[in-house]
Amino acid sequence: MEDEAIIELLFARSERAVAELDAKYGPLLRSLALRLLADEEDAAECVSDAYFAAWKAIPPERPERLAAWLCRVVRNGAVSVLRKRGALRRGGPCLSLDELAESLAAPGSVADALEAKELAEGIRRFLETLPRENRVIFLRRYWFEDSILEISERCGLSEGAVRLRLMRLRRRLRDWLKSQEADI
Repeated sequence: MEDEAIIELLFARSERAVAELDAKYGPLLRSLALRLLADEEDAAECVSDAYFAAWKAIPPERPERLAAWLCRVVRNGAVSVLRKRGALRRGGPCLSLDELAESLAAPGSVADALEAKELAEGIRRFLETLPRENRVIFLRRYWFEDSILEISERCGLSEGAVRLRLMRLRRRLRDWLKSQEADI
């Protein structure tokens, strides 16, 4: 079923909407939550919470990209669970984000100058400048927490090629954010 039809079911308050959400996006959402949490029960709870959030927020909200909206809700829920566990401070599952730290956080750099919301907007604009394949590689690694091997298999590239692209993308992101800071 198309996203617009699912959204219309949510607007109509049809319980079928949740079943359609699960049929279309359940595997993706469960995979994302499980990758972050490494616990089946917590992952299932995050996915359920995302469906409930969709039920509560739609209407009046009408997400342009339903999959991205749901993934954001699941990811935010998983991060909340990790914070409650204290796992983020102990180097929990979000380890791929450590790779980005060198591009985003250095004393007196972009991370200090921009608020988190502005930084997120900057990253979004940077991603728009990338060719589709590079954008997919970046998002699979830093949003979906895919391993280098999983990305290489998905994109038909060697692991070394994926590592090299990610390194170059991090460098380009750092340079791009610095240039945006200079324009402010």
